[in-house]
Amino acid sequence: MMSNAQPTLRTHLTPLEPDLRTIPAGRFQMGSDLGQDNERPVHPVWIDEYRLAARQVTNREYAIFLQATGCVPPPFWNHADFDDPTQPVVAVSWFEATRYCEWLAAVSGMNYRLPTEAEWERAARGGNHGLQFPWGDDPPQSRTRYYDRWQSGPETVGQAEPNAYGLHEMCENVHEWCSDWFDPAYYAVSPECNPSGPASGARRSSRGGSWRHHIKISRCSARSSIPPDFQYADYGFRIASSI
Repeated sequence: MMSNAQPTLRTHLTPLEPDLRTIPAGRFQMGSDLGQDNERPVHPVWIDEYRLAARQVTNREYAIFLQATGCVPPPFWNHADFDDPTQPVVAVSWFEATRYCEWLAAVSGMNYRLPTEAEWERAARGGNHGLQFPWGDDPPQSRTRYYDRWQSGPETVGQAEPNAYGLHEMCENVHEWCSDWFDPAYYAVSPECNPSGPASGARRSSRGGSWRHHIKISRCSARSSIPPDFQYADYGFRIASSI
């Protein structure tokens, strides 16, 4: 949908390209026997080398896209709990997140896209494939200032200590859209090399924890999904790029 309305958050129109980290090619054990049924069976997956943004896409970055394309701002765009330029943009649908990637790819000449579920999980684990969280197996409540954070919305990006691949907030702050259709039984039939999800479905996959959940930080293997047109205040995204 197009609109002549301009977002309140003004900035120049030069795209802000993501700060990418290289995720090396390799094999890991995807899923968990400790989680929900949709995380089983644990299975080996090979992922080719690719790049993933160190941080979630921010309001500052998304504002450039809105001004360049004339797209309608997402819900909560001017809400005081969500409008800091350095907070992750929220309430973007899967279609809007995909269009942002396509727009950024077109203006930059780079191959930007959403990550697959398998790429996301490999990156979140940071090479520590047997551990539940990016830092290990200690529970989320063990993290510094856990009970003081996320009082009314997501934090500004880049505050959490990065994992071994240099990625911030991989399992926290906002849910992150993935490119895949969601199927709770997909792991039983998933190909071993670069799985990209089912061919069709009704919901799109997402990963990571949410500022508004009772437990704010998710396990690396935890899966979630919603219909692709939904716009929730705890949904954002980060950018991947093929090599």
